[in-house]
Amino acid sequence: MTTLNDQVSTNSFLFLGDSLVADNNWQPRMPFCTVHNCGVPGSTTRDLLNSLSALRRRIPRPRGIVIMTGTNDILSERYDFVDTIREIIIKLSMDFPTAEIIVTSLLPMKLSFLAEDTIARLNNHIEATTMQTSCCYLDLYSKFTSSEDDLFQADGIHLTRRAYELWTRTLLEHVSYLLEND
Repeated sequence: MTTLNDQVSTNSFLFLGDSLVADNNWQPRMPFCTVHNCGVPGSTTRDLLNSLSALRRRIPRPRGIVIMTGTNDILSERYDFVDTIREIIIKLSMDFPTAEIIVTSLLPMKLSFLAEDTIARLNNHIEATTMQTSCCYLDLYSKFTSSEDDLFQADGIHLTRRAYELWTRTLLEHVSYLLEND
């Protein structure tokens, strides 16, 4: 027998990450489900990993988990965080075995200290990690680099409304494909 709580939890999405996640109101763009935005401004991949044990008690059985993390690691000039993303995926897979885990690429931030190919190389490692852990990779980097819209605020990191529209549209295309093939 399906309860109301089962219906709600099977139609919920959990968003994890830093301010890029936290700064958007995802719910109006995803009215077909309940959105739990657990983005924490300033958090690193290690911070996210350390916060996961408390999450399982708060969010029962989400349908999908969207992860955008690594931005603050880059801002701290720490580039060895992909193994921590792997740990996050493994922990989430154990805690939420029926959830579809979607890891987004890093975005093409505009930072003076960052070598031009750094984010693309990190994204290659993140994509390989998603393939090894059987979760989904959502390539926002390509969408952002090919867009002619102004997607970043003056700091070159935080996103404009147009950027969130592009991110959401890309995510919804992916989610609709997942739901159709379930």
